Amino acid sequence: MPERILVVDDDKEINRLVTSYLQKSGYEVLPAHNGETALHILRREKPNLIVLDLMLPDRDGWDITRIIRSDDTLRALPIIMLTARVDDTDKIVGLELGADDYITKPFNPREVVARVRALLRRSHLERTTQTSPIFVVGALKLDTGQRTLWRNDEPVELTPTEYDLLCALMESPGYAFTRDELLEKSMGYAFAGMGRTLDSHIKNLRRKIEPNPRKPTYIQTIYGVGYKLTAQNKAT
Repeated sequence: MPERILVVDDDKEINRLVTSYLQKSGYEVLPAHNGETALHILRREKPNLIVLDLMLPDRDGWDITRIIRSDDTLRALPIIMLTARVDDTDKIVGLELGADDYITKPFNPREVVARVRALLRRSHLERTTQTSPIFVVGALKLDTGQRTLWRNDEPVELTPTEYDLLCALMESPGYAFTRDELLEKSMGYAFAGMGRTLDSHIKNLRRKIEPNPRKPTYIQTIYGVGYKLTAQNKAT
């Protein structure tokens, strides 16, 4: 059966355009034009991914993202935010709440399809992978079978994208990833202008795993290049 995508946008023309391109790419699309309808479809239909407009007439995209990430049955749902707002603060808030990706209007609908395809491919690989090593780095323990992170034996909640970024770094300790390499390895794609999105995810990760996020000991910035994980890696 085709994977189902929930497209939430109160602009009917944008909703129709995104729906059309996704359908042509083989997906089943569930359109919604407001937040309450979107939440009803989410709980009833359990889609594989949501493309979510930030500004909606009732509940905004931030509120819906909070609800998704706090619901055990929806927590792992990939979220791509769409918005006409270009303020970096708005983007950062969306990513901090748990959005996996962010696309600013106006956009190329083919890029939306490419990002949907990449996020779903990541989700599929996570469900079907045959090897599930456990990585230990300092006080961090990442169980790839359970997709859980522990810091000093305390569980740490990660969004799907934060998990994939940390997993990529922990698999290759000491390697200096360029931003594009890290985006490709963790998200499956890299488009122009995504550097700020990556930086926001890294900032969120540091807040969750570093003893002092202002002086990180795990995720180091390699100026002019990207990022690397510094502690010695072990897998069991």
